[in-house]
Amino acid sequence: MVEHDALSATREAYDAAASTYAQLFRDALRDRPLDRAILSVFAEVVSASGDREVADLGCGPGDVTAYLEELGLTAFGVDASPAMIELARQAYPGLRFDVGSMAALNIADGVLGGVLSRWSIIHTPPQELPVVLTEFHRVLAPGGHLLVGFSASEDPSHPTQVFDHAVAPAYRWWPDHLAALLREAGLVEVARMVREPQPTDRRQFQEVQLLARKA
Repeated sequence: MVEHDALSATREAYDAAASTYAQLFRDALRDRPLDRAILSVFAEVVSASGDREVADLGCGPGDVTAYLEELGLTAFGVDASPAMIELARQAYPGLRFDVGSMAALNIADGVLGGVLSRWSIIHTPPQELPVVLTEFHRVLAPGGHLLVGFSASEDPSHPTQVFDHAVAPAYRWWPDHLAALLREAGLVEVARMVREPQPTDRRQFQEVQLLARKA
């Protein structure tokens, strides 16, 4: 019930904010060279493991999904918000976008070369995150890669911290704790990028992106 209520509330909040969100974050990668760099690394390791599709989970209005295509991947997007998916389909009619939940993906076992989750796990209640990570593992092919981005908590003794998000309740994670949860799900960390907060950032949090591989 907790997960259901959280998912429903998050979906409704993003449906209501979809147009504003899409306008605010359109071309967001343009001024984020480190993000572009880690996405390029992700694209390279996925391509090296074979010609398999990549799922952008929590794709929002689809801009990053389209960027993955620019990097040479065959990508599609999934989001819980029907309004976000409609905006993505309008903006990128040549790409595939589906409404879905990260906790119960309508994707066959072991078919994906990569999974991208950019700040899409932040709205998942901590007790439900292992279910989501297990789904990531299930849909990845052996040797497939996951790139997950999130905001870091500041205290290892409190591995998750609630923060004030403009759209829906959200959580920060202690990076080593999240890496441990990935290992428990069968996903082994291979690289980590940490971006320190900049003076112009609205939230003064570290941003972390973990690259993991399915053994």
